[in-house]
Amino acid sequence: MSEYKPRLQVAYADNIRSAMVERFGYTNPCRIPRLEKITLNMGVGDSVSDKKVLDVAFEAMTEIAGQRPVLTKARTSIATFRLREGMPIGCMVTLRRQKMYEFLDRLISIVLPRVRDFRGISAKAFDGRGNYSMGLSEQLVFPELNPDKYTREQGMNIAVVTTARTNEEARVLLELFGMPFRQDTKKSGVA
Repeated sequence: MSEYKPRLQVAYADNIRSAMVERFGYTNPCRIPRLEKITLNMGVGDSVSDKKVLDVAFEAMTEIAGQRPVLTKARTSIATFRLREGMPIGCMVTLRRQKMYEFLDRLISIVLPRVRDFRGISAKAFDGRGNYSMGLSEQLVFPELNPDKYTREQGMNIAVVTTARTNEEARVLLELFGMPFRQDTKKSGVA
């Protein structure tokens, strides 16, 4: 019996590494960019007044990620929001190895096409060090969530951390994985 490997992990080992070497001319195999982790974060500001909202978000994050999230707590007190230091205000989970590749595959092939009026994701959301961040305004685009159980609209942030040193390397890496970046249709010159 062979060990199961996710589809994107196999694609990275077989095709994407060699395509990156061909494009950027790496001589050291350790220099070839790879995915390090994917972090999902869900901030629930309404949990200050209603604790059940955070419980529902916690359950949704567990179903989406396939592992138990960690509660995030407020760092400072803000009186106008009735927020005290140490109050739970969200949840987050970090995916690595096989779960990371499985989530990325679901995100690219199932979730993003289900987003209403989807024309691609922005290619400008890189941080300068090869990491990409994006947000989803509604969690119900994930097919594993039952719309009858999760009636409240809740968004989430997704951060893809790579070992790439530049934004260009990370963009090419994510494009090779199949990330649907939006093509700029604006022409430079006369407006």
